[in-house]
Amino acid sequence: MHARRIGAVAATAVALVAARDLIQKRHALLRNFPVVGHARYLLETIGPELRQYIVTSNEEERPFSRDQRSWIYASAKEENNYFGFGTEVDVEHVQGHAYIKQRTFAGALPDAHDPQSPLPSAKVLGGPRGRAKAFRPASVVNISAMSFGSLSGAAVTALNKGAAQAGTMHNTGEGGLSPYHRNGGDLVLQIGTAYFGCRNEDGSFNLDKLKDVVASAPVKALEIKLSQGAKPGLGGMLPGAKVTPEIAEIRGIPVGKDCASPSRHSAFGDVDSMLDFVELLAAETGLPVGVKSAVGEMGFWQELATLMERGDRGVDFVTVDGGEGGTGAAPRIFADSVALPFRMGFSRVYGTFAELGLTDQLTFIGSGKLGLPDNAAVAFALGADMVNVAREAMLSIGCIQSQKCHTDKCPTGIATQNPWLARGLDPSSKSTRAAVYLRTLRKELTKVSSAVGVAHPALITANDIEILNGDYEARTLAGVYGYKDGWGELGPHLAEEITALLTGSRSDWTPAV
Repeated sequence: MHARRIGAVAATAVALVAARDLIQKRHALLRNFPVVGHARYLLETIGPELRQYIVTSNEEERPFSRDQRSWIYASAKEENNYFGFGTEVDVEHVQGHAYIKQRTFAGALPDAHDPQSPLPSAKVLGGPRGRAKAFRPASVVNISAMSFGSLSGAAVTALNKGAAQAGTMHNTGEGGLSPYHRNGGDLVLQIGTAYFGCRNEDGSFNLDKLKDVVASAPVKALEIKLSQGAKPGLGGMLPGAKVTPEIAEIRGIPVGKDCASPSRHSAFGDVDSMLDFVELLAAETGLPVGVKSAVGEMGFWQELATLMERGDRGVDFVTVDGGEGGTGAAPRIFADSVALPFRMGFSRVYGTFAELGLTDQLTFIGSGKLGLPDNAAVAFALGADMVNVAREAMLSIGCIQSQKCHTDKCPTGIATQNPWLARGLDPSSKSTRAAVYLRTLRKELTKVSSAVGVAHPALITANDIEILNGDYEARTLAGVYGYKDGWGELGPHLAEEITALLTGSRSDWTPAV
């Protein structure tokens, strides 16, 4: 009797769904195939998960393949992150694949198996321009810009605590410095076009508010965001429904009202006035100041390098973001087709400064899928001094690449403001995983450097890596990207200093006078 009642209820429910499908006019598929047509929408919804776990091979899935995700997950959990039986890469035919050339002999090298071994930057951030608070970053791997609002408070907390444990820096993103960023990790405060956290009511920049924010937290550097790889030249919109009292207070905007971020800055309008702004921030805070940008037309970079050649003004670092970089939400055309990929964009920017002999005068930071050892090694060989990681750090705290970031329905509670979803992420345990991942990536970079016969990844040159450019043919990075002799390499003094620091012949991390 009970079973009959259940069957009758189920049949009634199916009949109601069928009737609704036949009557509605929005979906032709459901009118023609009532009830069963819903299977199509179900499969479409879970398509990314099906492709990740059932359909694609270990090397096919994008943005990150199953092998790449597996390495990050295993590294973060301190599990065995080795692979057995040989490579799955079709090594003679995969166009663009990088091959690192090991050396048979080498001089003194650091311990490549010490998970706690330091891997500081080869350059002192702000040192060449004499900033009052110049410093040598303790880690060449740091956490890239991801705002609270894009990420949940629990996710930001986990990343910041992980940064503190691993001795890395954590970029706040343009959404302002939140309470979740105040868990011990050193910070890079990002200043976007909306000047969140340091703005007047009309959206213009407020220097006094910036100084108050800087004084309230362990801010080590300021980064002026000009654009990012996944949506360059595009301002964002924060819908009023998402502007909670907490977010409104952090960002300095009205509660419950739409907030549009301009596509460009109002505090400056060209390279000359931008450098004035940079010098103002550096003078008022004492901090190193840099810019972050995707790479499009090169006129901006050429003018920046030309003005810096004079020596009176300049940025302390440039963060070059590749077009393959991630985002919480972006129009498809921007994510797919605006801005150059990292290798191409970075090499052009670096070459612009190299032509004028300026590369030792500023720090180059790369971002855009560089949280994997092979990609990071290529970045260092092209001349990067540090790399920032974003989605890889998210994967380390539980992201499953469901690609729901733009829907506020992230199933792991990372890229959402939904309290019920965010509660599933435990910042305490996930922070440890983030820290272990960051340390593991540094250790892998030390191993790769040792294989090449150098003490630090910044000493890997553009001739130490070859790129497959056709069946059975390869060219060096230098050849592919038109590097001249010495490009991508540290000056002799910097190279000697970082080698001495890592091989034990010097114990201090201050630059030689």
